[in-house]
Amino acid sequence: MWDRKKLKEIAKEKFQANYWKCVLVALLFAFITGGVYNGSGITFRDGFMDGFKEGWTTYDSGENDEDELFDDDDTTVKAAYNSELGREIDNALNEIETENADTDEFIESLRNMSSTDKVVLVVILVILFTIIFLIIAVISILVDAFLLNPLEIGCAKFFYKNLSEPANVSNVACGFDHGYKNGVKIMLWRDFYHFLFLWSLLFIIPGIVKAYEYKMIPYLLAENPEMTKQEAFAESKRMMDGQKWRAFVLDLSFIGWDFLSIFTFGLLPIFFVTPYKRSAQAALYDALKYEKRVISQSDVAPM
Repeated sequence: MWDRKKLKEIAKEKFQANYWKCVLVALLFAFITGGVYNGSGITFRDGFMDGFKEGWTTYDSGENDEDELFDDDDTTVKAAYNSELGREIDNALNEIETENADTDEFIESLRNMSSTDKVVLVVILVILFTIIFLIIAVISILVDAFLLNPLEIGCAKFFYKNLSEPANVSNVACGFDHGYKNGVKIMLWRDFYHFLFLWSLLFIIPGIVKAYEYKMIPYLLAENPEMTKQEAFAESKRMMDGQKWRAFVLDLSFIGWDFLSIFTFGLLPIFFVTPYKRSAQAALYDALKYEKRVISQSDVAPM
């Protein structure tokens, strides 16, 4: 029976032995799936706008001495500059006033609409937003099925191989090579079952149980790209039989690291927690694979 503490020790040792590649693979998957958090909360656009606002406030308050911008003898250039700036500001204010007037006119026209027209408008808007939502949902499903799921199989391959030898980043591409269509199909069925149990049944616990029941599917496909859907689901279910609670506790044991990650501006998950977790999941697959193989052999009657 696998031991959680020992399994995490093995995962940490193997992860640290091939540190930068493990970090890169974990970061790649987290970035594509939206799991990377910019802890600083600063983007280029925010910084640019903050700098613009600060500069305009300084200019408007008169803190900038015009002499710092122009020489005393350059009065002609100074006047032209002030005139041009004044025209730009007036144009901007006029545009704002025009837009506000158009908005007010539009709102007034809505108020004057008849009840029937308002109902028709609401129906049109509902249909429009529904179509937009469906388009976004379909695009999201396609990206998940044809890009993210094969990438998940590749990450599983990388971290599992890294347990026995230093893995290469190129292993991540295995999900797009041999057995790509089969992997896409099986992983899509896995996602469908997750959705079915989590939402259609309106129960959380059955969804969590099923999620752990299918937890080993990416690792099975990473080792056996041609495995059928029935074989993959049956084998994952067999491996996780009696192990779902212990696997849940293993995931729960990282909660301290997740809590600390809040105070590190997103750096701790990138450089330690995420690759550590993925290495631990690969080690769990390896342990379950060994234990189930031993149990299967013990069930065979001696000749």
